[in-house]
Amino acid sequence: MKRLLLTAVLAALMIAEVHAESFTISDIRVNGLQRVSAGSVFGALPLNVGDPVDDRRLVEATRALFKTGFFQDIQLGRDGEVLVINVVERPSISGIEIEGNKAISTDDLMKGLNQSGLSEGEIFQRATLEGVRNELQRQYVAQGRYSAEIKTEVIPQPRNRVSLKIDINEGTVAAIQHINVVGNTVFSDEDLSDLFELKTSNWLSFFKNDDKYAREKLSGDLERLRSYYLDRGYINMDISSTQVSITPDKKHVYITVNVDEGQKYSIREVKLSGDLKVPEEDVKSLLLVKPGQVFSRKIMTTTSELITRRLGNEGYTFANVNGVPQAHDEDHTVSITFAVDPGKRAYVNRINFRGNTKTEDEVLRREMRQMEGGWASTYLIDQSKTRLDRLGFFKEVNVETPQVPGVDDQIDVNYSVEEQASGSITASVGFAQNAGLILGGSISQNNFLGTGNKVSIGLTRSEYQTRYNFGFVDPYWTADGVSLGYNAFYRTTDYDELDVDVSSYSVDSLGAGVNIGYPISETSRLTYGLTVQQDSLDTGRYTVDEILSFLENEGDNFLNVKGSIGWSESTLNRGTLATRGHSQSLTFETTLPGSDLSFYKIDYRAQWFKPITTNYTMRLHTELGYGDGYGSTSGLPFYENYYAGGFNSVRGFEDSTLGPRSTPSVARNADGSIRTDGTPGPDGRYTDDDSPEAYGGNVLIQGGAEILFPLPFVKDQRSLRTALFWDVGNVFLTKCPTKTASTQYMNTQGCGDIDFGNLASSVGVGLTWITAMGPLSFSLAMPVKKPDDADMQVFQFSLGQTF
Repeated sequence: MKRLLLTAVLAALMIAEVHAESFTISDIRVNGLQRVSAGSVFGALPLNVGDPVDDRRLVEATRALFKTGFFQDIQLGRDGEVLVINVVERPSISGIEIEGNKAISTDDLMKGLNQSGLSEGEIFQRATLEGVRNELQRQYVAQGRYSAEIKTEVIPQPRNRVSLKIDINEGTVAAIQHINVVGNTVFSDEDLSDLFELKTSNWLSFFKNDDKYAREKLSGDLERLRSYYLDRGYINMDISSTQVSITPDKKHVYITVNVDEGQKYSIREVKLSGDLKVPEEDVKSLLLVKPGQVFSRKIMTTTSELITRRLGNEGYTFANVNGVPQAHDEDHTVSITFAVDPGKRAYVNRINFRGNTKTEDEVLRREMRQMEGGWASTYLIDQSKTRLDRLGFFKEVNVETPQVPGVDDQIDVNYSVEEQASGSITASVGFAQNAGLILGGSISQNNFLGTGNKVSIGLTRSEYQTRYNFGFVDPYWTADGVSLGYNAFYRTTDYDELDVDVSSYSVDSLGAGVNIGYPISETSRLTYGLTVQQDSLDTGRYTVDEILSFLENEGDNFLNVKGSIGWSESTLNRGTLATRGHSQSLTFETTLPGSDLSFYKIDYRAQWFKPITTNYTMRLHTELGYGDGYGSTSGLPFYENYYAGGFNSVRGFEDSTLGPRSTPSVARNADGSIRTDGTPGPDGRYTDDDSPEAYGGNVLIQGGAEILFPLPFVKDQRSLRTALFWDVGNVFLTKCPTKTASTQYMNTQGCGDIDFGNLASSVGVGLTWITAMGPLSFSLAMPVKKPDDADMQVFQFSLGQTF
């Protein structure tokens, strides 16, 4: 109002200055321009050369120039037939300084100022600055910072410029002193208070900040309260009022919510209407609401979604299904009608991929179950997304189905992915627990050069092992998903150098193998494998009697041909760090006729993920194994034994140190007594110690439970997994090694039976982080049940495996 009055007064003065005489403009002259171009003035001026002017048109011209916001003063004058316009430009902003802000970042504040027209180089308008100040005040109030103060200062600068200084005192967030729900008679105060995300101050508030008032959080809490009643039959429930009271010092908040519960309603009948497009019985089978049930808005909405999804599976992507409740107040019942509008059947125009900077389009396209040109199936589109997730190549996969412009029955399917590390290419010098110094170079890539093929090439050298290996798997050897893999390896292992209590011996292995996988369903497949392996064994300095017994009976050089058949199934939602679904595998491996040894192994692995809440998931897992000899081979060869303890087993115990123990590796006299003079005994062995060493077993039983939870203070959890775990397991030896003439003192501990009472267990916390070098895992565990002679290891770490 003041601005309009000022404009009118100025216009009157300027009209008086030109003597309020009409004249025809022969020219227009503008004085006082500095930054504003003459073209901007002429563009806004509703007068041109040759136009006659009078009082009314001069007033209109003045208003038009003021509306540009460029000028703080305008004077119109006349020099003969020339219209003279004298202007004083508003100052420009030379800089903006913000101090005192923490809750709202400086970048966000600058973006907000820029959108409001306050940025360096822009024309300064005090009204805009005042509006921004009020908006900032409102934002801080919405965060519960009622004591926040916003001060602004305009500092004049040379050449008609100003700098702006915004000084912010954010104050503190008002803490909630009391939350009171008034009018509730059906549900207790405690039940309703538990629904609120906002809480009164308690000893956990320091960590959770749930006692800090925020308007948005209160709105969410009120919606949860309303939904709680509507899902329990109270369809007329109403939140009549909400009062938020602030103490005079603006540090505490009192919240009062007044509710009108109304009556409880049940369902009288359920009907369908509209063009169903699918058999009516199929739709009725999806109805979760039944006559006689207590009315629930959540169940009604879920039913609508199920019907919509069923229609979407048939190509009716734009189907609209609404549950319409009709209340009968006389008997407090509700009739529900599901109105079905299927719309037109939609077809897929194009399937597009975005974000796959490394992975080839073809790798993604071959996972598609929805085809271009076919009708758009919600199930197939989602199934394709799930298959992309299971590849393990991407942190995240999203899908959108926009309608094709200008067409009402076609959609595009757009998959956007975010790549993540799916392997590693390294040359390294490192150190690992129990293995000592490690020198190596390797390529391990599950998505080699973006082709989707799995390739591993490695050379590793540690204190106890040298290993060369090559492996290749083409998951789409044929177009219908038959996979082909082959591998070759050479490794020498000397357990005499390993710094754990494992029976010492050395083995050189050379081998190669091939395997073929055949899909039998969307989530399961069969695998067949064939491996040829040459093993050469040698005794260590303190080789135990059990190994000497095997070498005496079977020899020390073996050529074996192994065949295997396996079945696997996976419904996991992701290839790495899954949070939902299950996976399991069963493998049978045996040596084939013509091999030097005759033995077999059966292995079963399984894991199951069950979401508990939005952020917490339970994981159950197990691994079972059994092996034995047949024919001329008595028992499973010792170097094929199972071991337990360490990562992917029972954490909190040293790698491979659980289970049966061998005869102490000491030198003895002819009568069986231990030699103490440091000289070798008749068998050539030296005195070491009389502590038994882990020997492994032919039976493996292990498993556990985990609670997966988000890591605090980390925004992006997609490459992290933290878990509280309970591990349990052990290995057992069902057949004791046979004594021979040179092993007459052999007394293997823990062999002969399976004792479930001897299972080791531990509890702890673990972390896995998917890095560019591969998965990096840590665990901190405390044994709960420790078998005799087991070796504990509280802290453990590993690069290259997850748990």
